[in-house]
Amino acid sequence: MTETWIIVGATSSIARAFARSCAARGVELHLLGRDMPELKRLAADCTLRGAASAKAVAFDARKPEKFEDIIDDAAQSSSILNAAVFVGSMPAQSAIDANPSLIDGVIQDSFTGPARLLQLLAPVLEERGSGTIIGVGSVAGDRGRIGNYVYGAAKAGFATYLSGLRNRLGRAGAHVVTVKPGFVDTAMTWGIEGMFLVASPEDIATSLIKAADKKRNVIYTPFFWRYIMLIIRSIPEFIFKKLSV
Repeated sequence: MTETWIIVGATSSIARAFARSCAARGVELHLLGRDMPELKRLAADCTLRGAASAKAVAFDARKPEKFEDIIDDAAQSSSILNAAVFVGSMPAQSAIDANPSLIDGVIQDSFTGPARLLQLLAPVLEERGSGTIIGVGSVAGDRGRIGNYVYGAAKAGFATYLSGLRNRLGRAGAHVVTVKPGFVDTAMTWGIEGMFLVASPEDIATSLIKAADKKRNVIYTPFFWRYIMLIIRSIPEFIFKKLSV
């Protein structure tokens, strides 16, 4: 049966790689984002790569009044309906410290906006008894760190939301995968000091496809980040608060 993938934040580096992988499988694509010219170019590229169809859809995580129309449009297809959420924003923590109003945008982009969209999609998947949601979080959500604790808090909230959504949709035959990438070579990480073990967007996209096919619940990608974060989470707080990690 044909599949439809709603890709949220489709112009990000990982999302592009994921969309191209999906296109090679002949799926229908709804590519969501704010940069319509770039989305249209990506849609044309995905069509050339084998997508059954590819549609550019305007989406802004901070404008939830448009969300219902987006879901209604995607639900017109009778195919298996899936979604992959890549949207998020991470201003420098120093910029947020200087201007706390930036917190609102980080939370909307990285947590509440995507959650509201998925909350509208959930009843559709329940009714159909099928479908997969991939929610891309971050290892930053595993523990608050001095360098990005606002972004980390948003991703921690999104991970908790996805856990509850997985519990809900699993009862109806749908599935939710939570993805926690480590450092990835994307625009969000360019110029950040102290980066190590940086993965390519293509490698991350491949791990997402495998996780969806195998109905994994929570994955760290690359895999070794599971052990890195296990160590970081195990550091006692009285020590951790003195570290710059």
